[in-house]
Amino acid sequence: PDVQVRQEELEEALTEADLDQRVDIYLSDTETLWMLDMPSAVVSTEAEEAGRVLERNKIYTDVCNAKGGSESFVERMVQTFSGAAKTKEVQCEPITMEDKGIMVTSWDLDNSRNASEIEPTSKTEEPRGTTRKSSKSATAEEHGQAVSVPSDRENAVPARSHEEKECHSEAILTSENFQQGLVVMERILMENIFQPKLAVYRRFPVLREPDVTSDTAANVEEAEEEEDDKKKDEEEQKKTAFKPSMMSEKPAALSLEQLWSYRCDLTHDHCVSSMAWNKVNPDLLAVGYRDLVSKDQKKGLACCWSLKNPMWPERIFRCEHGVTALDFSLARPNLLAVGMANGCVAIYDVRSRKDGALLDSSASLNKHTGPVWQLRWVEQDRGATGGDKKERLICISGDGRVTEWFIQQRLDCSDLMKIRRMGSGKKKSPGEKERKREAPISQQAAGMCFDFHPEDTDIYLAGTDEGHIHRCSCSGKEQILGTYRGHKAPVYKVTWNPSSTDMFLSCSADWSIILWHQDSQTPLLTFTSTVTAFVHDIMWCPKSAFIFTAVNERRVEIWDLSVTIFQPVLSCAANPRGNLTSILFAKNADCLLVGDSCGEVGVWELQNLPAPSRIKV
Repeated sequence: PDVQVRQEELEEALTEADLDQRVDIYLSDTETLWMLDMPSAVVSTEAEEAGRVLERNKIYTDVCNAKGGSESFVERMVQTFSGAAKTKEVQCEPITMEDKGIMVTSWDLDNSRNASEIEPTSKTEEPRGTTRKSSKSATAEEHGQAVSVPSDRENAVPARSHEEKECHSEAILTSENFQQGLVVMERILMENIFQPKLAVYRRFPVLREPDVTSDTAANVEEAEEEEDDKKKDEEEQKKTAFKPSMMSEKPAALSLEQLWSYRCDLTHDHCVSSMAWNKVNPDLLAVGYRDLVSKDQKKGLACCWSLKNPMWPERIFRCEHGVTALDFSLARPNLLAVGMANGCVAIYDVRSRKDGALLDSSASLNKHTGPVWQLRWVEQDRGATGGDKKERLICISGDGRVTEWFIQQRLDCSDLMKIRRMGSGKKKSPGEKERKREAPISQQAAGMCFDFHPEDTDIYLAGTDEGHIHRCSCSGKEQILGTYRGHKAPVYKVTWNPSSTDMFLSCSADWSIILWHQDSQTPLLTFTSTVTAFVHDIMWCPKSAFIFTAVNERRVEIWDLSVTIFQPVLSCAANPRGNLTSILFAKNADCLLVGDSCGEVGVWELQNLPAPSRIKV
């Protein structure tokens, strides 16, 4: 009845123009996939073989009816005879056996003591058995056990078999085949545990176990109702799992749902300082950690996580100092560059299971004297085509230097630029007197961050602790092409817009985010966070030119400039236990990675993300 009422309503809503409109409908059949083929036990009476089946059934019925009245029909129990046993002789090594427990009497103790005393005299009689007997007596004295054994040859067998068994077990545990088997077993367990989450990450359908129901219509209807209720409950949980502080009136608003977290006991009480994806394998993530618990705060970690095991890193590199920056190479994806808090730069080979660095700058005379706040492998495409493109390792440090590192027999660098301190840039009024200022301790400003232009690798931006952003050039006489003054505190991050390459964003400790145009030294837009806290990291969304995300100490904020420029479309607390430090978009999924001061990297799914868009200039 409900379907008929809806059809009548639809027919009344149609107009003459809709009826005159031509509609083409194409029906096509897909290929038939046979999952299970079971021959039927029932044959239709109209089939060709129906006559033969009926005849066989009639003969079988007559045979069954004739059994009861037949004199030759006798019910008997029949037991099959097993074949004669065959003896097969096999030549093999003697099997050594060992008793774990034994009862010892006082006579056994006396006999063993007497045997140890008689041992020196028996050396002349049996020279071959002396070594075996002495070994047995030594082991008996070490373990404090005494066993009554009739001969010296039998006395040496248990000790030798025990040592051989221990060596054999150690060889099994350290063998490559055993280790590979453990890795495969671990992969299978992780896929079973995280299968629903990984399916969502990879945009695969989530496999669920079907509910066992009967064939009756009533049970089928109940099962369908239960499934509908489950779907409704899941939708409500997704909506309430991550409540944004700024609720949008549109039904398809942006939302976040946590899938899993990269964490383990090793990274506990460490602060996530930086994250980087492998350029070739998008499932391999490198995370840098700093120790914030110990007093010296010198220990650091560089871990490589894989989607195949979110509970333990694939590679662990222990550093003497806290890791502040890291990045993978594109030309050689197995190389991981790591910057540390003491100014050291190290290169690790992720293919090797060794903990040590492949190269480091500890022996370099030009090494940094301040923390390496950011480093990156920059592709150098001047006059290079195809696979001949080269890379440069660029670093910026707290000592005010931007350096390029050369990988040879040892790491060495040359300065691209030394950032000098600059004034505030304010114009003095005519009547204002010049104030005396103390000379700065250092003539160089600390470099905090940098980002190379996505199209011209000779142009890059450099943020300083003064709040200034310099547009610099690698080639040319003038290193600084322009200075952007807008922040009043250290600049923590600058990033070019990948779609509109004339725009870039910057965030600072002054709680603000500024949108710039490279041709104008005046800020275009200034975004203020909903919470008065340092903005540690920002990043443009790779699928939209209008969306970027930022993290301050407590919240993740997603801004959509096509919707509003006054407030974020989503602002939420990702981890109530610690401060948020860094963010990173996933390469092959609509997911966002958030690092915090507790050593966790949360993977969040971006739901209802707008379609990819570009800015038209």
